Amino acid sequence: MMTTSSTLDASTIATAVGPLTLIADPDGALRAAGFTADPDDLLAVVHPDLRGPVRHRADLGDVTRAVRSYLAGELTAIDQLPVSQRGGPFQRTAWSALREVKPGEPVSYTAFALRSGRPAAVRAAAGACARNAVALVVPCHRVLRGDGTLGGYRWGLPIKKWLLDHESQVTFAGQ
Repeated sequence: MMTTSSTLDASTIATAVGPLTLIADPDGALRAAGFTADPDDLLAVVHPDLRGPVRHRADLGDVTRAVRSYLAGELTAIDQLPVSQRGGPFQRTAWSALREVKPGEPVSYTAFALRSGRPAAVRAAAGACARNAVALVVPCHRVLRGDGTLGGYRWGLPIKKWLLDHESQVTFAGQ
């Protein structure tokens, strides 16, 4: 497998729940996103072949605009952002399935496993969430335990709750 060591661009956006750092490749595809001010925290979850030196930028153009629009209430603004992640076949399928989960309509890990094509693979589905390097845009925060409780989230349960509340309030306000 070819290693991609191009320089990556990182930008940090202030949010209601703390800093959100975005890392994009030279083509504008997100390689990582997470609620931290430190790009190194994100690079640790990026596939080694997709890592590279990082330069800080104030703005990532379309990526920054889309995320700011999402935060302002336009919940579908992030849906078409390009993403670059590497993983096994099930992880890739699961990450794609996550992008189909609508804001304000969270699913259980069991339903997520079904959407990912392997209904019995609930733990593998949870593992795909845990290995997702592009939080928010690949919305693993929209997956809950079967009893409706939050489950886990790399960036902390208060952030997961805030994201779900943000999406729920905007969704209901728009109906």
